[in-house]
Amino acid sequence: MSSISPETISSSEPATIHAWVENRMVFVELTDKRILGFPASRFTRLKVATDEQLSKVELRLDGFALRWEEIDEDITVPGVVAGNFELP
Repeated sequence: MSSISPETISSSEPATIHAWVENRMVFVELTDKRILGFPASRFTRLKVATDEQLSKVELRLDGFALRWEEIDEDITVPGVVAGNFELP
């Protein structure tokens, strides 16, 4: 689970202030108070990651990116908000 203080975000585009994984669903809480979720199976590396690896999500770039160090995966938050997923 990762969190970032809302005060550190100064952009008008929503960024993530909190990210977590439950039942192979990745959730992000945005600076505009929305909570979005997507199945890990929508990204190749997340799809094959273990539950433990998935749980190690970190926020990067002031909340504009999600990072999983162990599996070398980075996902942009604007891409998630726009519905841009790697797999159908």
